[in-house]
Amino acid sequence: MKKFKMKQPAGQGLRGLPFRKIAPNIVTMLALCSGVTSIRYAVQDDWVKAVICIFLAALFDGLDGRVARMLKGSTKFGAELDSLSDFVSFGVAPAILMYQWTLYDFPRFGWFFCLLFAIGMAMRLARFNTMLDGAPQPEYWHNFFVGVPAPAAAALGITPIMVSFDYPELQWLNDNYFCAVVMCVVALLMVSRIPTISTKRWRIPSFMFVPLMLVVALFVTFMFSSPWLTLGIMVGLYAVSIPLGIVVFLRMKHKYEYKVENHL
Repeated sequence: MKKFKMKQPAGQGLRGLPFRKIAPNIVTMLALCSGVTSIRYAVQDDWVKAVICIFLAALFDGLDGRVARMLKGSTKFGAELDSLSDFVSFGVAPAILMYQWTLYDFPRFGWFFCLLFAIGMAMRLARFNTMLDGAPQPEYWHNFFVGVPAPAAAALGITPIMVSFDYPELQWLNDNYFCAVVMCVVALLMVSRIPTISTKRWRIPSFMFVPLMLVVALFVTFMFSSPWLTLGIMVGLYAVSIPLGIVVFLRMKHKYEYKVENHL
């Protein structure tokens, strides 16, 4: 009797996958593990470690894409894994953290605002994935995100916790109504179509190298002396950049449309 052998799909064999294809996914898994660990510490009421894990997830999230581009190891699997990691680390973990920190004491509505935050993150990531396969965006969109990106949204959501570490006397930081408004506003910013500044394509002029290094040195110094206040200020500066980014975006859009209309 003639034996039939199953044909292996193209690209699969004994050789396996090259490391350059696996390395970015390893970094993404580190981000996912950090996000899940944040949930563990939040359940244990260990607020400092929970917040640190979310920022570790943001660090790994920023690295995985750069590792993929550097090694030329971008894959569709990696893109899907990255979105799932972002949802857990920046959608579920901050929501549970805020609930455990204060919103559990907000009868009937506390969990609703946490769900709203997580749903906003899911919708933002779903829209981002569909935009990757859509038509290319105009030139003026290259330096902007559509809505607030996932790591920034997580940082904005947990800012009251961070600031309370250095200023526990500010009782309004863990006020249920205040935290509920924060979660609601950040959720709306995530799903909005507001242009927010992206630094992925920024180029630093050579004459700015030394001042930039001085700023980095100051940032590291303040991180060691007052880490939570420094991070809170950084998040606050990002919040201020949102309306400024809208102004810059509208100017760039106007210039682009003017060039198109006049065939310049």
